[in-house]
Amino acid sequence: MLPIANLNLKDLYQSTFEFFTSLSPSFSFSALSAENSASDLSFPLTPTDPTPRPRNLSADEESTSLRDRLDAAERTDSHNSSFCNPSVGASVAASTLYSMRRENDAIKNELSKTKAEVARWEERYKTLEKTLKETRDLLKVRDKEIQVLKERERHSPEHHFRSTHFDRRRSCDPAHQRSDSSQSRQIRLSADWSEIHDDTLSQANGNHRRNGSDPCPDNMSTVSEEERAQSRSLETFLNKIDLWSGAQVIQAVQDLNSEILQFAASATELCTFSKQRPNSAKVTQASSEVATRLGAALSRLLATRDHSQDPMLVQLALQGCISYCISRALSSFCIGYQSKANITLTQIYTHMFHSEPQPTSSRWRALTHKHIHELHPELNEYAINEMTETIFRWSLDIFLISGSTNPQPNPASRENFRACFGAQVKRISKAACRLAQVTREEIMSANFEVIAADSGQLFDGQEMMDAFEDYGSSDGVVLCTTELGLRCSTRKAMSDAPASEESIDRRILLRPKVVLESVVEVIDPR
Repeated sequence: MLPIANLNLKDLYQSTFEFFTSLSPSFSFSALSAENSASDLSFPLTPTDPTPRPRNLSADEESTSLRDRLDAAERTDSHNSSFCNPSVGASVAASTLYSMRRENDAIKNELSKTKAEVARWEERYKTLEKTLKETRDLLKVRDKEIQVLKERERHSPEHHFRSTHFDRRRSCDPAHQRSDSSQSRQIRLSADWSEIHDDTLSQANGNHRRNGSDPCPDNMSTVSEEERAQSRSLETFLNKIDLWSGAQVIQAVQDLNSEILQFAASATELCTFSKQRPNSAKVTQASSEVATRLGAALSRLLATRDHSQDPMLVQLALQGCISYCISRALSSFCIGYQSKANITLTQIYTHMFHSEPQPTSSRWRALTHKHIHELHPELNEYAINEMTETIFRWSLDIFLISGSTNPQPNPASRENFRACFGAQVKRISKAACRLAQVTREEIMSANFEVIAADSGQLFDGQEMMDAFEDYGSSDGVVLCTTELGLRCSTRKAMSDAPASEESIDRRILLRPKVVLESVVEVIDPR
């Protein structure tokens, strides 16, 4: 369409120019250049300057100039029309489609990531909701337990005694007689000892302000102080909070048994034995001491058997020796304390355990054990060193009567043995002392005892475990204890029985592992 329009426009220009030339030769047609675009052309008619020009163009020359300009405009139009070519438009459309596809893929990836994030947050929400539900159920159970404890405390003899004591105080005190009925109800002792302390303090301050003119303000202050002191003491001795659970204590005993087994196996593997045993005073004395600790039967087997090929019996004797040492130390009231004082404190606690409520005796035990260590800060380190030295001395006695050539009885060889196993034995001693502190100070609801079977005792499957039960029948006499056990004792009152018929509930949480005399036939059959 554009070339045809330009052609018609060209004819119009020519006819117009000829018309004006025929009318007035003094006028000339001047066309302005179209520099901006081919479609925006303007040809204004302007009168020529009436003054004579140096050079006048003829009509043919101006027509030729105008045609040249129109040809240039046609070429520009043809160049611009190339942008409307279908092939160029197709390439532009393809480029646009490709960019839209890339944007679509990016949006899909972002959407998938968002969906995965939403799924992850949904799983986390479900987990949190489940945890919240379990926590609420646990809180409900705890609330029920607290209510039961409050009911028991409300009907206990101690509560009856405190209520009677406070009523007697109030009847004798004129300041309390003038108090109103609401205050008399608030002063009753409840199961929550913190509320007792706050209520008693607020009532004492209120009564003191209202009764400033009473003749006995000092008496009121004294009564309030006594009540607060009594509530604090009762709160201390009736607390049943345990810092360690029964499962944790069992695990601690099992870890201690593992340490003992590792030391016995390592020491026996390192040592060498000979068939020939020297007859000396040291060997005789060592045999007598081993018989006192582990029994005459095991001492005789160690002294008469050949351990050069298979020292299994020596390893079992080492385990029994260390187990006996630790069980004896843990049976005392405070490890490392004076023997006479330990005996006295053990007797006091035993009597209190059978005559007082469980929280009272446990709290007395915990406070006494704690203050002994506060008075003697070095006692714990002394107990660890003393137990380590005892384990080494008893172990070397076993090696001596078993015919050991390494370590030998001389001091240099024994010092080498101590240097080799010093850290391992000290770790055993620390674990034993830590276990003693836990059972004495950090458990209020029961009394935990580390137990071992005595040598020569008849085997009882309910109270002990045979270490070689897979190799034969578990019958006979105990030779030694290779792994320690754990027993829990709790003083409980019968529900419908008077206080004089209270009983002790004893349960074995971990049976000690023992070796019977029949194991000799399994280890060294002859």
